Amino acid sequence: MKKLRLTFPLLIALAGAPAFGQTGAPAAPPTLMREHAEREAFIDDLMKRMTVDEKIGQLRLLSVPAGANPDKPRLIAEIRDGKVGAIFNTVTPKDIRVLQDAAMQSRLKIPLFFAYDVIHGQRTIFPIGLGLASTWNLDAIRKVGRISAIEASADGLDVTWSPMVDISRDPRWGRNSEGFGEDTYLTSRMGAELVKAYQGDDPTAPGSILAVVKHFAAYGAIEGGRDYNSVDMSLQRLYQDYLPPYKAALDAGAAGVMIALNALNGVPATADKWLLQDVLRKQWGFKGITISDHGAILEMIRHGVAADGRDAARLAITAGADMSMSDSIYGENLRPLLDEGRISVADIDRAARDVLRVKYDLGLFRDAYRHIGPPENDPPDVNAESRLHRADAREVARESLVLLKNEGKVLPLKKQGAIAVVGPLAKSQRDVMGNWSAAGRPEQAVSVYQGIADAVAGKASLLYAKGANVTDDPEIVKYLNLYEQDVEVDPRPPQQLIEEAVQAARQADVVVAVVGESQGMAHEASSRTDIVIPESQARLLKALKAAGKPLVVVLMNGRPLSLVWENENADAMLETWFAGTEGGNAIADVLFGDYNPSGKLPMTFPRSVGQIPLYYNHLNTGRPFDPEHPDKYTSRYFDAPNGPLFPFGYGLSYTTFSVSDVTLSAPTMPRGGKVQASVTVRNTGDRDGATVVQLYIQDPVASISRPVKELKHFQKIALKAGESRKVVFDIDENDLSFFNAQLRYGAEPGLFNVYVGLDSQDVKQASFTLR
Repeated sequence: MKKLRLTFPLLIALAGAPAFGQTGAPAAPPTLMREHAEREAFIDDLMKRMTVDEKIGQLRLLSVPAGANPDKPRLIAEIRDGKVGAIFNTVTPKDIRVLQDAAMQSRLKIPLFFAYDVIHGQRTIFPIGLGLASTWNLDAIRKVGRISAIEASADGLDVTWSPMVDISRDPRWGRNSEGFGEDTYLTSRMGAELVKAYQGDDPTAPGSILAVVKHFAAYGAIEGGRDYNSVDMSLQRLYQDYLPPYKAALDAGAAGVMIALNALNGVPATADKWLLQDVLRKQWGFKGITISDHGAILEMIRHGVAADGRDAARLAITAGADMSMSDSIYGENLRPLLDEGRISVADIDRAARDVLRVKYDLGLFRDAYRHIGPPENDPPDVNAESRLHRADAREVARESLVLLKNEGKVLPLKKQGAIAVVGPLAKSQRDVMGNWSAAGRPEQAVSVYQGIADAVAGKASLLYAKGANVTDDPEIVKYLNLYEQDVEVDPRPPQQLIEEAVQAARQADVVVAVVGESQGMAHEASSRTDIVIPESQARLLKALKAAGKPLVVVLMNGRPLSLVWENENADAMLETWFAGTEGGNAIADVLFGDYNPSGKLPMTFPRSVGQIPLYYNHLNTGRPFDPEHPDKYTSRYFDAPNGPLFPFGYGLSYTTFSVSDVTLSAPTMPRGGKVQASVTVRNTGDRDGATVVQLYIQDPVASISRPVKELKHFQKIALKAGESRKVVFDIDENDLSFFNAQLRYGAEPGLFNVYVGLDSQDVKQASFTLR
């Protein structure tokens, strides 16, 4: 048994670099220290002049009333009275200016900040989170963040509720679509780069917005994949797998934290002093703002920890929830709680200071209209085509596509003959954008059909048939359309739709079936008990297969799906997620070979829902299943093949790559040192292409059971046909460290295995020893 060397106590290991507005170690440069001192002096003076009610007003984050005739006069009156701190859900400079004007008529003229869910683009919509993660390209992530910030800032926004870095290993959860998948390291890297791209070098400058990381903490681990459900896990797993991405985003400078809706180990996160004070403030040294999720404070009554709204407000403010999102609970209850002595002035002052810091760091006290700009700069048409970044959206979307199968090199297609494009999602401009599509306009999005039509114009003939509705279940349709028109239902009988599609298929040389989920099926409050393609579309695919023509399945979805039949029967499968404004063009680029796919899966694809949770970096057991020697008394299912359909990190190309054996620079690593692992990657095919070289580490003998492997590094490289390149990774002691049973962080001496490959399963192995 190894003896753990406790080189990093928990507090130090989690401290890291200071986040936006933090004052912890390491020491800030003199200029930054001076700026912080000036900020604190300004806020000190302002706080002395504020009444208790004005301080409470700063803690209220309100949504602009929706509908044809929203009650804006009431909202404006509250702003003028100093009873509102910030606004979300308004996205045009003209509308924002009206509300900021009201703030400038308040007694102390404290400006509002304006926030929105800019998750994967503002006007130009990029691929959903799972699609962005599938690029494995940090440059692409930076581009998405920078353009999103530029467009959001131009609309007058100051803050985004992003990045979403919840680790999830349950495809049933609808909000998988927003995040970056199952892996701690990949999610941490993606989230940190987005934060830096949003905020830029100067968050006060036009073209920059502040990031609020969410949902703190462990929202993606909800039981049963059922949204808003509870989370119950060991602190060891929490620290090892689920907390690091939030910490990485804060170390990158994120200004704020959105608190999760779920309860963690029995305590709603919004009332969790340990989470919001001990971990976030004391261990991590965070000095930014914390914001409840939508209505979460009032929901503590239903959680069963608060007797009424006043009790809930008390729990939230004393736990450390600075701002209350979209309810009146702070406005109605904090003053009575103070008068009753159930909370202190210090509770209110602490929260108000955090809000004022954000506004100061945004430069709003110097110019409340800094991001809005003067009225004469308002765009005549906020939805103008000239405001979009189409070329960038197309470039990123192409990288997000994952080729899952390509039997007999059916792809790329030729731009000739007759092509049948079928499926309920083929012509959908709304679905190709995906959920949380901010201010994106469906009429500006390129559908898959349109992308294909543009690609083959004058060269091939296209046949189209819808073939099926997204679902034929009237209850599901009713649910999805409850708040907005998510699914359009063709009233014709299902068999008539299928017959029309089969007729088109018989006249074509190849069939492209665009199937999967509507964007609303992979959204907040859209958990599923099963993860198959809906039955209406499954029947369509079976009929198309029987037509006897090559079948290319183009998937649109926001979660891993069970695709056993599809994988066995389709000639090719392309995972496109929801690819954004330029999705149709990007998909056509890959289908016809104008771009060689390079995406890799950020989540494991199970064979069936019964395997969930299924993720690559699991712990071993005392009786692990060995597919080479399948024994009865091992950890396995007996009614289906074990293991994933498609593993984490998997993705094909139109070319092929080989990876050499792993070479290590030394057989041992000294404490504080490093070892280099290198491989030679060769493009062995006849096309130029890109791939992702992935390095995993295993600690086979430790004081606690460790994962079979964990991603620690990756590089995306492009190689010309026949070209080879040496890829080198630096492995240091941090790559070997983990939280032990006492939540102490460090690396244990002994043997470590290094795995390098192009996905998490097909790898080459070498080993070294840490002294």
